[in-house]
Amino acid sequence: MIIDRFIQYLKSEKRCSSHTITAYQTDLDNFCSFLDTHYDLSNPIEVTRDMIRSWVIFLLEEAFSPSSVNRKISTLKSFYNYLLKQGLVNANPAKAVPSLKTPKRLPVYVDEEQLSAALDQEPARGQDFSLCRDHLVIELLYSTGMRRSELLGLRESSIDFENSCLKVLGKRNKERLIPLSKQMEEQLMLYLEMKRTCLEHSTDNLIVTDKGMKAYPELIYRITQAFLVNTTSKRKSPHVLRHSFATHMLSRGADLNTIKELLGHASLAATQVYTHSTIAQLKTIYHEAHPRAKLK
Repeated sequence: MIIDRFIQYLKSEKRCSSHTITAYQTDLDNFCSFLDTHYDLSNPIEVTRDMIRSWVIFLLEEAFSPSSVNRKISTLKSFYNYLLKQGLVNANPAKAVPSLKTPKRLPVYVDEEQLSAALDQEPARGQDFSLCRDHLVIELLYSTGMRRSELLGLRESSIDFENSCLKVLGKRNKERLIPLSKQMEEQLMLYLEMKRTCLEHSTDNLIVTDKGMKAYPELIYRITQAFLVNTTSKRKSPHVLRHSFATHMLSRGADLNTIKELLGHASLAATQVYTHSTIAQLKTIYHEAHPRAKLK
């Protein structure tokens, strides 16, 4: 019951995304299962710091990555902070549990020329709806940098053709406007035309299935994976296109604050990860171009 109340709090007051709520629920269910198995304990209020530490050790022995374990520790810290505010515990037992050191992972992105060449292979106007939709999905993810969940949340009314922008609902229901290029507008108009002529029935959701129903996460993942299979990207997910959007914008001179707003990041720290890849690029250009860079 306590966990249910916490999850409801995340939904109604914190307005967390469904993905975040699912992660919290899974982490807490797994933790409770651990307590039941190893300590014969069913009440999370009675948990101690040492119990949480033993769970961390258990997770590492089960080959969970440090970043995954840190997320689970963060879940417990949030959960017990909630219980503390509710007066159900006297202290947060997870507060003194340190996070694990994790290696810095640079964002995976696709080379700009390769991505542009792949995108230039547009489906002809006479081809079927699914090909047009698939191409639009890739174009939107790369041209706007939006998340998969944000793409799925778009409706036809999200498009503002008059002002050439797209209204995107991000994390915690925060709305932002993303500019649309002329080419992107034309692609959207073509898609909407095919959506109305090729499908007998369809929802107001912008991205739909072949039967006109709202698209689902796995469909977007499959579309992206099929597109990226011909690139050099190691990972093949919608987030690779988001990373590519930010990296290419930064390498072409866009400032971090602008990219932060376009991506919908809450803080600039989340955006600064993209500077690593552009610094590497700058070093390469410097060593190739500066007359004294190659002097020994």
